[in-house]
Amino acid sequence: MPKPKSAVVIGSGFGGLALAIRLQSAGIATTVLEARDRPGGRAYVWKEAGYTFDAGPTVITDPACLEELWALSGNRMADDVTLLPVQPFYRLLWNDGTEFDYSNNDAQLASEIGKLDPADVAGYARFLEYSGAVYEEGYVKLGAVPFLSFSSMIKAAPALAKHQAWRSVYSMVSSFVRNEKLRQALSFHTLLVGGNPMNTSSIYTLIHALEKQGGVWFAKGGTNALVSGMVALFERLGGTLLLGEAATRITWSGNQVTSVVTSAGRTLNADMIASNGDLVHSYGLIDGSPYAAGKVRALKRKRFSPSLFVVHFGLKGTFPDIAHHSILFSYRYGPLLNDIYKNGTLPPDPSLYLHNPCATDPDMAPEGKSAFYALAPVPHMGRAPVDWAQEGPRYREVVLNRIRDLLIPDLHERLDHCFHYTPQDFADDLGAHLGSAFSLEPVLTQSAWFRGHNRDDHFGNLYFVGAGTHPGAGIPGVVGSAKATARLMV
Repeated sequence: MPKPKSAVVIGSGFGGLALAIRLQSAGIATTVLEARDRPGGRAYVWKEAGYTFDAGPTVITDPACLEELWALSGNRMADDVTLLPVQPFYRLLWNDGTEFDYSNNDAQLASEIGKLDPADVAGYARFLEYSGAVYEEGYVKLGAVPFLSFSSMIKAAPALAKHQAWRSVYSMVSSFVRNEKLRQALSFHTLLVGGNPMNTSSIYTLIHALEKQGGVWFAKGGTNALVSGMVALFERLGGTLLLGEAATRITWSGNQVTSVVTSAGRTLNADMIASNGDLVHSYGLIDGSPYAAGKVRALKRKRFSPSLFVVHFGLKGTFPDIAHHSILFSYRYGPLLNDIYKNGTLPPDPSLYLHNPCATDPDMAPEGKSAFYALAPVPHMGRAPVDWAQEGPRYREVVLNRIRDLLIPDLHERLDHCFHYTPQDFADDLGAHLGSAFSLEPVLTQSAWFRGHNRDDHFGNLYFVGAGTHPGAGIPGVVGSAKATARLMV
């Protein structure tokens, strides 16, 4: 009998767990190595003072890509995870009091658009048609394709050119609608995967169609409940998860990697090694390899996405009138994005994503209380070398005051529990290069073949999965990357 194939997956984020489930379902004995005390990577969780605070991501789209993981072994996702629909998808708010509810209810959406500018109702219909075509080409056909050669990129080029992939999301949206607030409403999505709407490829307009077709969902119990469900499936299939044990070194011989050495002094030999970790950090683990050292230098020259400043807070009281997902826009849009992506300036007036999970699942907080988090995009530490130990407490007040002024006038009187998470924490806890929250910035010159490859070009049994690989960040993105990588490994 031939020896069964074995694999080690470094990191238990959504990409790593999705890959591990695919490998274990195919009969490959898989061990997942996680440095932290809980699985999830960026989808970590804190349970404090009776509150459940998800680290993120909290917007679940395309549940079918997750259900597929259970179906591989004849299981049902519903046996491990309950997904609840979120309506509206987002409520968008501006400083002048304008509100816009964004959903897939066509009549309601047309009414919301009409309130901003009746002339844009027809323009939005054309945008939706465009977004749907890009979704078919960029997500359905190419979302789980591993781009291992430049020729594979060339083959995809005509389709990308047809949809004007060289144009930015904001530019493309602006060609369909004229109202500035609607332009912001239809282009902000790229910020949720680390991209600047002003220069991220218009291919990313597919996110709009993805949400429209598949809905927006929340896992009962929080995103961490989805992580727990994936772990339960993986372990039922016979997989092994090691927590609180970091990968400290990857050994190699010739053009093969041979083992992962852990912080516990353990050596895990494997036929294949895959990393769901940060690309720079992962190549840095490959001990004494001139090739890997060269990859680290090359990766450091690339453009990395911004970081995030996140405030988690619990309030006394309930807030049924605040949507599950809210976007609080600054009075500046383009100039604010320049602060984050170009100038390295900490915005004094941040745009925020506000998460109110108790709108859908009251059990996320003690009875009569509410759990929130507010997320502000900020420059990564290479662009703005901020001392976050000093700046964090001050910027936390900036964020809370924005929410007070727009939504909760007595926020400070209701404040029951509060802590924040900074770019330095992304670097320390997740090994994220420069504290980047989404790995490589999703610009056209860092997409598909130009992004991290799902299989390394030199070490034939070293693989990558997650935000730094094709197709990029976000739950559907990293789950798609796991499908691409598993195809190569299986």
